[in-house]
Amino acid sequence: MNIQTKLLPPLSDRQFVLATDLDGTFLGGAEADRRTLYNWIEDNRVSIGLIFVTGRDPDFIMELCSQRGLPWPDYVVGDVGTTIAEVVPRHAITPIPALEADISDRWGDKGDAVRETLDGHPGLSLQPTAFRHRVSFDLDAGTYCATAEDKIERLGLDWLISDKRFFDVLPKGVSKGPSLKRLIAHLGIPQARVLAAGDTLNDLSMLECGLNAVAVGNSESALLDRLRGLDHVYTARAHGAAGIMEAINAFALHDNPTGA
Repeated sequence: MNIQTKLLPPLSDRQFVLATDLDGTFLGGAEADRRTLYNWIEDNRVSIGLIFVTGRDPDFIMELCSQRGLPWPDYVVGDVGTTIAEVVPRHAITPIPALEADISDRWGDKGDAVRETLDGHPGLSLQPTAFRHRVSFDLDAGTYCATAEDKIERLGLDWLISDKRFFDVLPKGVSKGPSLKRLIAHLGIPQARVLAAGDTLNDLSMLECGLNAVAVGNSESALLDRLRGLDHVYTARAHGAAGIMEAINAFALHDNPTGA
């Protein structure tokens, strides 16, 4: 019987929980390293929990896990922290109303106002996905005008630029870090058992929030600059999945997949 079909203990009872960004982090690095990490997680689901903390939406995650053989996460903090959801592998990713109520209130159904305010703004192209509590744009660094930031702040919302090519508009005070910590508290997971992993500025809030954290070796320089001097953040040499494995060993959170 596949481990996914067995009755697993709650995340609060597992030895280690990986809370990881996807693009460039869990999906980053060499194929052999990704496969080593994924197989190790699957072989140890009784003692390892998995949370995807990503800018991606639930539909994308469903397709990714179904078609590319990734381990199914137990929970998802998606849409740059504006979705908090439970996962039933191969069936559904379902938002948790008790955790999303505050996010919805902070958003205040301002999507149309954001789209109208930034319509035609230099350097921003609206992404077509109908997000629930965010609006996202592709950013052209060569033509982008920073007045967009003031426009969004006047709406009472937050903005976030990451990887020098994405501009996200988010509810005030909502991002990956606060939403991940809300989920961890809701599930009763001891914070010392969690490793947060990322590589771009939209991961900053979860890497600086006090959890064990790793910036993988391919992280953007702007993120590394913001994390400098934080003792709870490990800066990996290895890229992507290998950087995650490097940090698991450095923090001694679980028997390392590489046997190090």
